[in-house]
Amino acid sequence: MSKTTIKLTRKIELNIDLPTKEQRKEVWEKLYRWQNIYCRAANLTMSHLYVQAMIKDFLYLTEGIKYKLADEKKDPNGMLQCSHSSSIYRMLSQRFKGEVPTKILNHANYELMNKFKKNYMDYVNGKRSLDNFKSNTVFPFGIEGFKRFKYNEEIKAFSFRLYSVPFKTFLGRGFTEKYKLLQQLLSGEVKLCRSRIKLEKGKIYWLAVFEIPIEVHCLKPDVVAEASLSLEYPISVKVGRKRLDIGNKEEFLHRRLAIQAAYTRTRESVKYCRGGHGKKRKLKALDRFKNLEANYVSNRLHEYSRRLIDFCIKHQAGTLVLLDMQENTDIAKEEQFVLRNWSYYELINKIKYKAEKAGIELITT
Repeated sequence: MSKTTIKLTRKIELNIDLPTKEQRKEVWEKLYRWQNIYCRAANLTMSHLYVQAMIKDFLYLTEGIKYKLADEKKDPNGMLQCSHSSSIYRMLSQRFKGEVPTKILNHANYELMNKFKKNYMDYVNGKRSLDNFKSNTVFPFGIEGFKRFKYNEEIKAFSFRLYSVPFKTFLGRGFTEKYKLLQQLLSGEVKLCRSRIKLEKGKIYWLAVFEIPIEVHCLKPDVVAEASLSLEYPISVKVGRKRLDIGNKEEFLHRRLAIQAAYTRTRESVKYCRGGHGKKRKLKALDRFKNLEANYVSNRLHEYSRRLIDFCIKHQAGTLVLLDMQENTDIAKEEQFVLRNWSYYELINKIKYKAEKAGIELITT
């Protein structure tokens, strides 16, 4: 049975919805404390899971050590006082209960156990090291902590409480899609899934995960669109006799190289700039290039992938085939210039997401 919904993530800036500076400062301290505890809990969880999984390989332990990860009450060979899934949560709860909402610890336990199981063989064979979580990691929360979601007409923003902490949204420019999603969440048309909070450079971001229905279009599975990625044209697609070249080399690559060249010239000229108190004034001219190239590339690839999917929908193509992808990947690996500047992998990801959202089957060859 084909899927009827997909999940998508949107980054939404939040402000603390409290009147005084002292109250907002107190909330900031609480959020940083939760972030720090989640980081410690995640590292402890991965360490405990690894020890539990590898204890049978500790050949230097004395005889009689039990190796089975099971409750000793249910299995005579079990070495745990509870079930395997509960063991980590009990450890985290004993350490951090009262300092952070226990639901955050519960979600941490669930997510990290699934992550460990997914990469288990790589850990065992020494092909992968344990994940190391840093102090700025994002922390999860479930819908049970998400309360009183509403739209406030006075401040023209959505507001809600997260574990009793009041927030309001700041959608900024280009808010149309996010506003529409939040309105649909309010009306019950879309579902909110386990999401995350990110603290970055004095700002709070809500990495909201929405479960939305797949778009319904009049598509025919037997109508096949064939697309290829090349250096001359980012995407070339055809359906029967209909053909479309999306973008061109001059538009994408030359503009990207121009940004890189401008950055290099500015960086070389920085030493002649007038300084001030510290390096901020001296690097002011360079700061405007900080995310310029990445933003340009992301914008272009979004546009190219959108035009590709629109072309498929227009001609009722229910199947999209990306041709010669292995050959293009091999060329990109061999040619450092192509690998650095053409962004094949990011473009494929955007095509995959938009095709799934539109209900189009994607095939790569």
